[in-house]
Formats: sequence, structure tokens, C-alpha cells
Amino acid sequence: MTTLTTLTTEKDAVPGAEEPPDTGARHKLTAVTGLAALSLDAMASVAYGPEAIVLVLAAAGGYGLGFTLPVTLAIAGLLAVLVASYRQVIAAFPDGGGSYAVAKAHLGRRTSLVAAGSLVLDYVLNVAVAVTAGVAALTSAFPGLYGDRLVICLAVLVLITAVNLRGIVDSARAFLVPTAVFVGAILVMIAVGLFRDAPVSTATADGHASVLADDATTVGALLLLKAFASGCSALTGVEAIANAVPSFRAPAARRAMRAEAALGALLGVMLIGLSVLISRFGLQPVEGVTVLAQLADASLGHNGAFYVVQFATMVLLALSANTSFGGLPVLLKLLARDNYVPHVFGLKADRQVHRHGVVWLAVVSAALLVFSGGDTNTLVPLFAIGVFVGFTIAQTGMVLHWRRERGPRWAGKAVLNGLGAVLTGVSAIVVTATKFHDGAWLIVIALPLLVLAFEAVHRAYGRIGERLGVGRVPETPHRERSLVLVPVSSLTRLTSEALTAAVSLGDEVRAVTVCHPDAEDQAATEALERDWALWNPGVALVRLPSERRSLGRPVSAYVRTLRTAEPGTRVTVLIPEAEPEHLWQRLLQKQRGAVVAHAVRRDTDAVICRLRFRLGAR
Repeated sequence: MTTLTTLTTEKDAVPGAEEPPDTGARHKLTAVTGLAALSLDAMASVAYGPEAIVLVLAAAGGYGLGFTLPVTLAIAGLLAVLVASYRQVIAAFPDGGGSYAVAKAHLGRRTSLVAAGSLVLDYVLNVAVAVTAGVAALTSAFPGLYGDRLVICLAVLVLITAVNLRGIVDSARAFLVPTAVFVGAILVMIAVGLFRDAPVSTATADGHASVLADDATTVGALLLLKAFASGCSALTGVEAIANAVPSFRAPAARRAMRAEAALGALLGVMLIGLSVLISRFGLQPVEGVTVLAQLADASLGHNGAFYVVQFATMVLLALSANTSFGGLPVLLKLLARDNYVPHVFGLKADRQVHRHGVVWLAVVSAALLVFSGGDTNTLVPLFAIGVFVGFTIAQTGMVLHWRRERGPRWAGKAVLNGLGAVLTGVSAIVVTATKFHDGAWLIVIALPLLVLAFEAVHRAYGRIGERLGVGRVPETPHRERSLVLVPVSSLTRLTSEALTAAVSLGDEVRAVTVCHPDAEDQAATEALERDWALWNPGVALVRLPSERRSLGRPVSAYVRTLRTAEPGTRVTVLIPEAEPEHLWQRLLQKQRGAVVAHAVRRDTDAVICRLRFRLGAR
């Protein structure tokens, strides 16, 4: 059995393009599964958001810790603004893209690329931070694993990637139970803690040095602003649902809006509840123990319930990387559609998977894990800056959206978005300034470089489109004389099949064989020519002498000679190849066909055909 595959003559043809996607609803998200697939980042942030506030306020001693609840309430207020804003973004931009889509429509191309770049950086860093934080929780419980943390990080990353390659719905189902356990455990801990007059246990903090500074009598506005900005790390991930609206079942926008509202409600309750417990128990931060662990100890006691909270937190932190796997591939698809990243990121396989986006996110994240050695502290200073930039751009764009669209109560909506833009803009500036020397300068450099890369890809596609005449009516197709060349090295059944296909395709067929100057090769070529004359297939055999031990270059040189001598002739190179019965048997082949195809594609504009002769057929 033989098959004939014709390759395009374009240099950038993508081999192995994926099949059209199955658009069945079973491969898309409901509001509940969307919450599980796209909110893990935001949910997991309650493990470090309140702690970030406490650690900043601890610089002012016990008096400073008294401002934990007011700062958290301010963050919860900003959360409400962001949730309301992103529900509006979902309704206005149901194709997804979040801040990139908003900026593209209302703030111009360059601003939209800044938004896209900030989201890309945030998504990649989120994967690395989430995995390292989850593994850090594991190694805290089992110190003997600390030396293997990088290997464990990479193993967790491979697991999450494999689940996402099966589809976003499968990943949502896989992570639904851990999400439910974590949220349930936190809510139970808060509910039980509200009925406690004092901590049940302080075993986790015993023997650990306090990081509380000497008491102060005043707390400056700058310290409160820094605490607010640090605590806003709990808001990362709020935008993920708006970025991935097309992943939801119809009506996609309505389901995504429900998921966004549920995320805001759960996150707000958990943040405020934990802050109330911190104030109620007079908790003080200590070295080596998380604030969440101390709260679980104080509310539930140092027992099995305590370890359930810790284990659920560890699992959710590691799995919160899934938010990036749900949001970034959709964003890359939109960027590919607009010619800012390679078009391969726009391909969608079955099960609604953007496989190339998933795989490249995993590869870059793995590189970050190797770079950091699996250490969370190396990555955290780079985290959250990008998402604040995206927040600010999205909110600013929505202000302009309401001014242009008007509609019912547009002024109130514009004011809401404007307030959010101011708050997140200030937070972005404060976080960048306070963490600049801790590594945030890398983001300041990386973001413009990423925008420049987007621009370079766009210009390249523009030049390609101009050469291809994209957008213009092409000339009418016309028939040209066809000459088919068939590289041969011996007389076999494969040779016969190739010539049969060639004479079916072209007006003229020539077989070509490359001859090198050494005696052995000369003798083999002369033997082939004698056998060819005896066989007499009705096709001329052309000897192509080559001084070098090269196979592809003589063929491509001959093609160029033909194109010069016969400019009105369309040259096709038909390359016969044996397709082995078993995959491992490909290792036994010389790959001569691939060498010839590469040389002809690189040096000429000839059409390349690959004829595959299946050896397993009878």
C-alpha cells in the first residue's frame, strides 16, 4: 500500500497540523468546573495574602498588627471592585483575553501588548511559584525531602501538564475535590475560630523566634500602603476567568460571570475571616511557621484537623498552577490570531486543548524551576507585578468602554472602574518600588522585551502576508508544463511505485541519481545505469555528479538549473520513502528522503512530494 503526501512550497508550512476541534459541550466548563479549573491561583492566595499583610505590619510591633483587619477590609473592597469589573469585561468581551482584549479595543495596540506581556509573565511565574510553594509545604512537613525539592517540583509540573493535555474539563474534574476540601477546611476553621475566646493550641509556634518588632505608637501611611500592596498578592488570579471565557459552555459569558462572582464571594469571606481570627487571637508572626498554620492550630487544635488544613493547603498551592494552564493558552490563541505570536499557538486539538500553549508553558516554567532551584523566595519578588499592570490597564480600558457605549447606569460603572484603576495602579507602583532590589527589576526589563518580541513577530507576519498577497485577489490559476524528478539509488518495488506516481502527476518525468567520485560509488552508479537500460521503464535516468559527499545539494542545484533553462516549467520533486511496519524500525533507515527534501525546500521553490510505501502491507 502506498500513500502520497504533497507538501506546500511555503517555507513556514506546519507539519502535522492538528485535527479540527470537537466543539461538543462535554469538553467545556460549567460554572462549577470553571471555578475549580481557573480559580485555584486566587483560592490558594489566602495561604500567603494575609501573611504578607502581617509581616509588613509586624515592623510596627503589636500596635501595627492592630491594622490587619482594616487593611484586609480595604483589600476586600478592591476585590469587590475587581470582581464587578471583570464581570463587565466578560460581558463586553465574551471571546476572552481579559485586559488584552479591553486594551486592544480602547487603549491602542501598544498598550494591549503591554497587557498581554504582563499576563504572560504573570501566568508563567504563577506556575513556578505555585509548584515551589506547594512543595515547600511538603518539605516542611517532611524535612527529609528538602534536598530533592527540585525533582519533586518538576514531577508535580509534569503531572499538572499531563492532566491539562487531556483537556480543561478533565483538569477541572481532577482538581474539583482538592479545591472543595481546601475551601471547606478554611471555612470550618474560620467558623470554629469565631467561637473561641483564646487559641486552643500554640504548638506550631512554640520554640520559634518572633519576627515582631518593638511596639510603636504610630503607624505611617507608607507602611499601611506597603501592607496593602503586599496583601494584594491575594488578588492574583481574579482575572483568569475573564481570560478564558471561550472555555465555558454556552451561554459562556453568563457561566463565566457566575464563576467570577462565586470566586469573589469565597475569596472575600476567607480573607476577611482569616483576618478576624488573626486579630481575635492576637497572632504574632514567627520564623519558620506560616500564619495559616498558626490559625489552624489556634482554631482546631494540634490534631488531625490541623493536618487536614495543612495537607489541603499544600495540595492546592501546588495545583494552583492549573489557573495558568487554563488561561494562558487562550490568551496565546488570541495573540496568534492577531499575528503577535506564532500561529501554532492558535491550533486546537480535540478536547478543546491548545496543546502548544500548554507544552510551552510547561517548558518555560520548568526552566524557571531549574533556575530557582525549587526555591519559592527566589521567585516571589517577581510575582504579582504583572497582574497589577493587567488590572490597571483593564480597568482604564473599561472606563473608556462605558464612555463610548453609554447605556444604563454607565456613569456609575465608569466610576467603579476608574476607582479600581487608581487603586491597582498605585499597588503596581508600590510593589515594584518595594521589591525592585529583590528581583522585580527583572520584570521591568522582561516586560518591554516581551512587547518588542510581539512586535517583531507581527512585522514578520506582515512581510510574509505581503509576499503572499494576503487580502488581495490573486491571479487566475493557469496550467504550466510539469516536470517531475524522482531521486533513485537502486531498482526496487519502491522505485517502480514512485515512477508510477510521477508519470500520473507530470508531463515529463526524469529519474535522478547522485554519483560521487570514489570508485565504489562510480561502480554502483554504472551498475544502476545498466540495470536501468535493461528494465527500460520509459523514464530517463540522469546522473548528477557531486565532488562532495552530499546528497541533497546536487538535486537542488539541478532543480535551479532546470528553472533557469525552462522558466515556464513547474518542477516537482517526488521523494520515495519506505514506511516501516514498526516505529522503532525507522532507526534502521538512512533518512535520505529527509535530507533531499530539506535541501530542495531550502534552496528552491519546487513542489515537494513524499511518497510513503508501507512495508507492513501485503
